[in-house]
Amino acid sequence: MDDEFGAGYSRVVASSLVLAGVGDRTAEQALGAGVPPRQVWLALCDVQDVPPERRLGRDVKPR
Repeated sequence: MDDEFGAGYSRVVASSLVLAGVGDRTAEQALGAGVPPRQVWLALCDVQDVPPERRLGRDVKPR
């Protein structure tokens, strides 16, 4: 989430944005209830209109 939204804003989004795709819970609540992280991330991406090409995170080349 930090890569997509920044360190500060990602915390706000995780704790306050209600996601219909995970039972009308915030990301924090959904994770706490045992919803798989990938499902939470994809629900968040849908709501925030994250383009498909950025949903897998940024590419980091091995050293």
